[in-house]
Amino acid sequence: MPPGPARRGADPFRPLPRSLVALALVIAGIELVLELSDRGLLSDPGLRSRVYMVGAFWSGLLHGARPVFDLQPWTMLLTHAFLHGGFLHMAMNLAVLLGLGRFTADRYGDWTVLPSFLVSAAAGGLAFGLLTGDPTPMVGASGAVFGFIGIWTVWDWRRLVRAGASVRPVVTRVLALAAMNAIFFFGLSGMLAWQAHLGGFLAGVLLGMWFERRAPVGGGFRR
Repeated sequence: MPPGPARRGADPFRPLPRSLVALALVIAGIELVLELSDRGLLSDPGLRSRVYMVGAFWSGLLHGARPVFDLQPWTMLLTHAFLHGGFLHMAMNLAVLLGLGRFTADRYGDWTVLPSFLVSAAAGGLAFGLLTGDPTPMVGASGAVFGFIGIWTVWDWRRLVRAGASVRPVVTRVLALAAMNAIFFFGLSGMLAWQAHLGGFLAGVLLGMWFERRAPVGGGFRR
């Protein structure tokens, strides 16, 4: 069976999982360095552009464009999720990541956090690359964040079904998320990577279904 202790429920006083803390620190640390460089306080103001060049998601690399290095079409599936367009962008993603990452760890075990992040990030990047030919680079952990939203959605659906309650709240929430993506997409003049959100969410749903099939009703995995 998967590793990790079985859990009977969330403990509000339990420290955040180390993997989740590490993810948040790495993401925040990268953005801090880039922000300081943008202001000329560390390195030089061109550092962000150079980091984006090798770490952002470039859709063209999936459509014949020449990479900076041979493995870039593969590494960008993950590296884009550790980069952001500024502190506000990063803070919004980290706020949801910490909340739903904690939920995922409490429900299924600490070991599930990092794989869920990486799989959802990769799925989000792949969906973005396949659904758009936009040459603008894509950065941000939102694909991974939507993966955790997908995991939470599956749990909530299963919880309502087991209780014999209507699943309408879950359907309404998913439709609201879709509507918000559409509104922000047009409000930001197309500068929202809804494709990454969709890919990450679908990956999260699949992960959630896999986790739930192996988890007892009370939460966690049987040893």
